[in-house]
Amino acid sequence: MAGPQLQEMNEWSRFFTEADAQGCIVVLDARGQSETTHVYNVSRANRRYSPASTFKIPHSLFALDAGLLRDEFQVIPWDGVKRPTAAWNMDQNLRSAMRNSTVWVYERFAEELGDARETDYMRKIGYGNAVATGDKPFWVEGDLAISSFEQIAFLQRLYRNQLPFQVAHQRLVKDVMVNEAGPDWILRAKTGWTGKIGWWVGWVEWPSGPVFFALNMDTPNRLGDLAKRQSIARKVLRSINALPTAP
Repeated sequence: MAGPQLQEMNEWSRFFTEADAQGCIVVLDARGQSETTHVYNVSRANRRYSPASTFKIPHSLFALDAGLLRDEFQVIPWDGVKRPTAAWNMDQNLRSAMRNSTVWVYERFAEELGDARETDYMRKIGYGNAVATGDKPFWVEGDLAISSFEQIAFLQRLYRNQLPFQVAHQRLVKDVMVNEAGPDWILRAKTGWTGKIGWWVGWVEWPSGPVFFALNMDTPNRLGDLAKRQSIARKVLRSINALPTAP
């Protein structure tokens, strides 16, 4: 997917080295008239990995389209099973399920949709290798895989309401993706983690246009590495003035 405006950013290696991390990042800067794709570690950015919880972005669209969810207020009742994350042990709605990355909510959607419908939806939007095979959940333990470049292509279509779903549903999913905002910018993003691979994908909206990003990294220290996903990506984005400096 290396287009004419692809810039390899070897200098970004320092953000990974400082964090003692191995990974890649793709940043598509669409501010102003032209689009430039900046990449660190292009070979890895082309390689497909399990999307983990970044799949909650398209999965939410599938659930809304299939009528499993009406809106962000509909209560998704907790099954009473105690899970290790305290925020999961209560009723959820779309906003809390996205914010807390509540796995059981999406496992329930997957059960109600079934593998054939999931596959059909993924093919319709060209999501990675579009397979629901292997261990469950297929987006963490199974065979579904997507590259950083493909993540960016998907996010661009969502940003522009160009996916084959109701515009209202696309807007709603973007609304529940908001992480932070300032007077003239909004950060919409989602983390993901398989146990071995960490993701942070999304975009920053500015009056002059969006800046999309997809970071993917190894997490050999498991939980000890998770904070690095956002800290590395934030440093990269700040280095091109795509995110304000922390106060």
